[in-house]
Amino acid sequence: MNPTAASIRFLCLTALVSTLLTGCDQSQSGGLQKGAVAPRLPTKTLADVGGDLSRITTYRQPDERMYQYSLDKALATGKPILLEFATPGHCSVCDRQLQITKALLDKYQSQVLFLHMDQYENPEAFKAYRVMGDPWTFVIDSKGIVRYQQPGPMLYPEMETAIRDVLPKNQAQASN
Repeated sequence: MNPTAASIRFLCLTALVSTLLTGCDQSQSGGLQKGAVAPRLPTKTLADVGGDLSRITTYRQPDERMYQYSLDKALATGKPILLEFATPGHCSVCDRQLQITKALLDKYQSQVLFLHMDQYENPEAFKAYRVMGDPWTFVIDSKGIVRYQQPGPMLYPEMETAIRDVLPKNQAQASN
């Protein structure tokens, strides 16, 4: 094997390992920082696509509850929000991340709004939140302030801690 082919093979292998270790996220920088005001913009809802989930997400097992609110309307409710940027149509890590999100939705749906943004259907949201790669998770408090942001995959306990940190103390304790 000539030196050029070996270098190319090494670079490809390095990129593959990097992707596997960090999910589909190609950059650990970017994203709105903690304390930033969450951008309010209209995003597609299930009603906007006539109830056809395939027109709002590439996720194979979508949960209708994550597509009920446009981002601007969700921020206007005064409820905390878990905002998940994930494009499972090209990212297997995103698929696993959305499984965790759905499990937490079952537990916290009365206290927190859960929104999923797919890059193909809401590219303007990816741009407004400065998301470069996915999955990427934001937790926004009831006042519309970003209190947590995480590029790349998260574990269930990490995501749950971020959610509980934005709940009023009495609600967080009741969730135990």
